[in-house]
Amino acid sequence: MQFEDLKKYQFILASKSPRRQFLLKDLGLDFQVVTKDVDESFPLSLQAEQIPLYLCQKKADAFDHDLNSNSIVITADTIVWIDNHVLNKPENYNDAVRMLQTLSGKMHKVYTGVCLKAAHKTVSFYTVTNVHFKHLSDYEIEYYISNFHPYDKAGAYGAQEWIGYIAVEKIEGSYFNVMGLPVKELYEHLLLF
Repeated sequence: MQFEDLKKYQFILASKSPRRQFLLKDLGLDFQVVTKDVDESFPLSLQAEQIPLYLCQKKADAFDHDLNSNSIVITADTIVWIDNHVLNKPENYNDAVRMLQTLSGKMHKVYTGVCLKAAHKTVSFYTVTNVHFKHLSDYEIEYYISNFHPYDKAGAYGAQEWIGYIAVEKIEGSYFNVMGLPVKELYEHLLLF
């Protein structure tokens, strides 16, 4: 498939994330945003990339009866993985503080699982990025949470925000994956779809 062939599909982005919407729009695809209420719990036995893969497939399965022959739904889920533990979205201020203290001065992995689902085909993949944080002071953590309210972000931070400017020392892999949508890998999978 070529890029121009993608124009005949109706894309559905099943995400409320403004970052994912921005990235998909800049990829040049026309899409509509449709979200469904999906329970985002997962088996505790899952590790690392298994978690976002499980969740993005679960989100895509909610569209089983909504797809016609030329529609493709795109779902995604992003987690932060550090010290063999997952950091999802923080529940409150104290949880966000705990997460950023955990990330401070260390390297963590960001995994995004993406699922592409059409009426008769489903493909899932994941991307991983290593992110190195400098040591954060308590004041920097408090300032960021109070001013940017990162409660909708895995690991309680957005790399495209103030914390990314001052804390990220090095990124190995896709920066856009850290934002929540690995657009290069998505594009490649769509061309093969």
